[in-house]
Amino acid sequence: MNEYRLILPLLAGFVLDAIIGDPRRVPHPVVLFGKGIRIADRHFNKNEHKKLKGALSAIALIVSAYFMFYGIIYLSSFNIYSYYIVSSVCVFLGIANRGLIREGMKVQQVLEKEGLEAGRKQLSSIVGRDTGRLNEQQIRTAVLETLAENLSDGVIAPLFYYALGGVPLMFAYKMVNTLDSMIGYKNETYRQFGWFAAKADDVFNYIPARITALIMSLISLSPRGLKFIFRYGHRHSSPNAGYPEAALAGILNCRFGGPNIYHGKLIDKPYIGNKDKKITAKDLAIAAIINAGTSLAFIVLVVIFLLNIGHLETWHRP
Repeated sequence: MNEYRLILPLLAGFVLDAIIGDPRRVPHPVVLFGKGIRIADRHFNKNEHKKLKGALSAIALIVSAYFMFYGIIYLSSFNIYSYYIVSSVCVFLGIANRGLIREGMKVQQVLEKEGLEAGRKQLSSIVGRDTGRLNEQQIRTAVLETLAENLSDGVIAPLFYYALGGVPLMFAYKMVNTLDSMIGYKNETYRQFGWFAAKADDVFNYIPARITALIMSLISLSPRGLKFIFRYGHRHSSPNAGYPEAALAGILNCRFGGPNIYHGKLIDKPYIGNKDKKITAKDLAIAAIINAGTSLAFIVLVVIFLLNIGHLETWHRP
């Protein structure tokens, strides 16, 4: 049955990520995406019509990512075993929950063992804000925010697009997300050239961010998490990031947001939550469990979706 051609690689890739995590010594498609984005930035982010050139560059890169992986899957499908191996590896490379959790917990470990300055440096590898003046509370808060936001961007959204369009659509989304992380900034350099990349990321993440927040609250049996989604989710400067952050703030009964320095500029973000409690290592451990549980729950939902789609196709087949 056709649905198993999507389900088996999905499960194999998810298990590989859970066991191995983000492979650091294996060539990663996102590295290739980054090189393509840098080439476009260098050649087209200058002179007039930056907005148009940025939009056309982003569209070309997204379409290229889709057809590159369409070709990879098509070529591998001439042999069923090669298809399952290639598709499973692609799913494995398309999600990053084990790596996300590992990097978040590593910040806590470094903070405890090596002190504040080392903790700041370790945090700087996973967040965009300036970390040089953060205290322990702010460092742990930043880790929690990152775990929540990247659960949506790095796990649920790729799986969502895999369910809709297989490996090619999953990596078209990964290109969208990489574009946003590299050029989707509202600064002098990228305000015009990166506007389309930022808007595309907002559109692609709209549904996955809200699904992520909902599942986080449901698996945690947290009515406060659900309440926070509706009360605070829309207050974030991002139309999407606030929802999983609000869910986690509600689950832990803590507060996120507030003023932070990004690229040398003070950004006064609205607060998510109202209890300024001390964030501890236990809170980070709970967040890691929530991330893993949310990912597993969504995998189950995707499998159910694919099975039902397969049954519908069989029902309507002449």
